[in-house]
Amino acid sequence: MADKKELRVYNSMTQQKEAFRPAAEGKVGMYVCGVTAYDFSHLGHARAAVAFDVFYRYLLHLGYEVTYVRNFTDVDDKIIRRSNETGENPLDLSNRFCQEYLTDMADLQCLPPTHQPRVSDHMEQIKDMITQIINNDCAYVVDGDVFFAVDKISNYGCLSGQKLENHRAGERVAVDSRKRNPADFALWKAAKPGEPSWESPWGLGRPGWHIECSAMSAHYLSFKFDIHGGGIDLIFPHHENEIAQSCAACQESCVSYWMHNGHVTNNNEKMSKSLGNFFTIRQITERYYPLALRHFLISAHYRSPLNYSVLQLEGASEAVYYIYQTLQDCEDTLSSFREATPSEGTEPKGKTVRVLPDAEKCIKGLRKDFHDKMADDLNTSHVLTGAFQDALKFINNNTNTLKKKQQKQRQLAIIQSLTEIEKEVKGVLEILGLLPPITYSEILEQLKGKALIRADLTEEQISRLIEERILARKEKDFAKSDRIRADLTVKGIALMDVGSETIWRPCVPVEQEEKLPS
Repeated sequence: MADKKELRVYNSMTQQKEAFRPAAEGKVGMYVCGVTAYDFSHLGHARAAVAFDVFYRYLLHLGYEVTYVRNFTDVDDKIIRRSNETGENPLDLSNRFCQEYLTDMADLQCLPPTHQPRVSDHMEQIKDMITQIINNDCAYVVDGDVFFAVDKISNYGCLSGQKLENHRAGERVAVDSRKRNPADFALWKAAKPGEPSWESPWGLGRPGWHIECSAMSAHYLSFKFDIHGGGIDLIFPHHENEIAQSCAACQESCVSYWMHNGHVTNNNEKMSKSLGNFFTIRQITERYYPLALRHFLISAHYRSPLNYSVLQLEGASEAVYYIYQTLQDCEDTLSSFREATPSEGTEPKGKTVRVLPDAEKCIKGLRKDFHDKMADDLNTSHVLTGAFQDALKFINNNTNTLKKKQQKQRQLAIIQSLTEIEKEVKGVLEILGLLPPITYSEILEQLKGKALIRADLTEEQISRLIEERILARKEKDFAKSDRIRADLTVKGIALMDVGSETIWRPCVPVEQEEKLPS
C-alpha cells in the first residue's frame, strides 16, 4: 500500500502530537509494560496489548526494523498473596499465568514481541542498576531495604505533572518511618519468611515494582530508546518512577515518546480487578470469536476510554462476520474465473485489462483514508468505516454483477477490479491484525458456533425450528412463522430465505442483557 503521510503520535510527556522520528534511521525500539502474572488477564490488559500490537504492525508495514519488548512481572506482592491463598509456589503460579496470557495473545492475533523478559530472569541487571543508583547518591539502604531518594531528582513529576509536595504521604502504601521522604519508594525489599528471595549486596530480598522496567528496558534497548508504552494508569507512579530511576542510573537516559492507552470502562467506571467489575479475556472469547473482541478493542481511539457493553461486542461480531462473508463470496466468485483471468493484467490477444474507473477510485480512497487515519496518532476508530465499507460494497455489488452474463472485456475488468480491491482490503486487515490465519469459511463457522453458544441453541435445534417455520408457511400460519423468526432474532440468530431454502447467520440480538454470565 502506498500514499503514506508522515506518522504523528501523541507524546504524554509533551501532551501533544509530534512527528515520529526514531533516533536511528529505519530502526525503532519500543518497550511496553506487560502484566503482573497472578490471574487471568482482563479486557484492560487486552486493550493495551492490541493497541500496541497495531502500532507494532504499522511500524513494520512502514518498513521499520522494530525491537519490541513487553515484560512479565513474575515477582510481586500480588503474586505472593495469591500463592499464599492457593498454596502454590509463587514462581510456578506466575509462570502458569504467563502461559495463559500468551494463549490469550495468540487468540487475539497479537504478534509475539521481539523479547518478553521476566523479572526472575533479570535479577543481575536489576541489582546492577540499583548499585549504580546508590553509587550516584540517589538511593540509600535501611535494614536490607533500598529506597530511592526522590528529592535527588529535580524534575520529578515531569511526566505526570504531579508535584512532589502533594505526595508526602505516598500513594496507596502506608508510610514507612525509615524513609527520608515519605514519597521515597523501594528499589529492593528485604526478604520475609516464606517469600521468594535472591542474594544481593544488601542481603536476601527481591526487587521493588518500578525498578524492573528501568533495568529491562536498558538491557534490551539501552538507556535511550524511542517509545515507552502502557496503560494510562501507569503514568503515576510507575512511569514517573521509571524516569527517576533511569536518570539516576544514567544521566543520558531518555525516552523520545511516552504513549498511553485509555481505560476500558464498565458503566463508565474503570474496569479493574480491585473493583471487581472486570471480565477476563477468556470469559469473553468463550462466547465471542477473538477477532470480534479485537475489532471491538480498536473501535475507539487508543487514548480514549472504551466503554464495555454486550451490545458493542455483538456489533463487532456482526461487523467481522460481514467482512469475512464478503471476502468469502469474492473468493468463491473469483475462483470460478481464475483460469480465464489473463496473467499480468493482459488478454492473450495483447489487450490490457484495466480496473474499472469506480474500482480505481475506490482503491485510491481506501489507501488515502487508511493511511491518513493511521498516520494521525493511529486513529483506528473510523478506519473500518467510510472508504473501507465502500470497498466491501464494491466487492458485493460486483460479485453479483460477475454472476451475470457480461461482455468479455468488461468481465475481465470486473475480475481485475475485484482482485485488486480484495488485495487492498486484506492489506488493511493484515495491518490491523484482523486477517485470520484460517480460511474464511472456517472463521465464519466459528463465528456461527459462538453465536450458538450465546443463544444457548444447537445447530439441530435451529434446523428443527426452520422446518417448523417452513411447515407453518405452507399451512399459511404466518403468525407462527413470524414468531419463530422473531424469537430467534432476539437470541441473535437471523433466518434468511434464499431461493427455496432457509439459512441462518448471526445477528445483533433485538434484546440483550448488558452482562456476561460468570
